[in-house]
Amino acid sequence: MEKGGYSVAQFHYECVESRTDKDRSQYGKFVIEPLARGQGTTVGNALRRVLLANLEGTAVTSVRIAGVNHEFATIKGVREDVLEILLNMKEVVLKSHSNQPQIGRLRMEGPATVTADRFDVPSEVEVIDRSQYIATLSPGAILEMEFRIEKGTG
Repeated sequence: MEKGGYSVAQFHYECVESRTDKDRSQYGKFVIEPLARGQGTTVGNALRRVLLANLEGTAVTSVRIAGVNHEFATIKGVREDVLEILLNMKEVVLKSHSNQPQIGRLRMEGPATVTADRFDVPSEVEVIDRSQYIATLSPGAILEMEFRIEKGTG
């Protein structure tokens, strides 16, 4: 081996901090050493990409809202437009105990503040953060939707 080079066996790694914050985000701080100048960014980016590509999770993958034809529509009596509702649905944290796609439903009449705790989901699906905000309905407004829940990686 050339002077200044390192073999994989000489690298040391250590988790120096790990936590889950109140907003459901996770934080981890790791030290990998010794690395030559500039190698940290290269190794860090490659490691991040591998971890993200192999991360398993459950998410809402599609939404069908009654009376809505496209994502840029509005729903009478609902404060949020459809695009905002879809973005809020993406934030819902779920856990599935099944590898098969599941269907969730929601039907609410205003006045109401719609949160994830109002979802009707199969017993195989767990809503982790039931307080996740979805929309606000005025008196007389109706929000009815069906959404697909799938487990996957990446």
